[in-house]
Amino acid sequence: MRMPAPGSRPSPAVAEQTAFRNGTLQGAYLIMAARALGLDCGPMSGFDATLIDTAFFQGTSWTANFLINLGHGDPKGLFGRSPRLAFEDACVLA
Repeated sequence: MRMPAPGSRPSPAVAEQTAFRNGTLQGAYLIMAARALGLDCGPMSGFDATLIDTAFFQGTSWTANFLINLGHGDPKGLFGRSPRLAFEDACVLA
């Protein structure tokens, strides 16, 4: 099934929310591809989006979703993965 149905248009609010979510998913694919190429990735949220939008996107309809740094980190400064919940603790199969 295609969404939205051909010939229909979602409201601007729904379209914006959907585009923002899709942009986040595309960012995840970027991270996976970069890591597959051996790059270190540092995705960030919790930043001042208004400041970023003003500095980089002023005069456009673009807005920051998240920031990411890409490159090769100094092995001396890198740390291991933080603890994660077990699958059983984080997920419920329905």
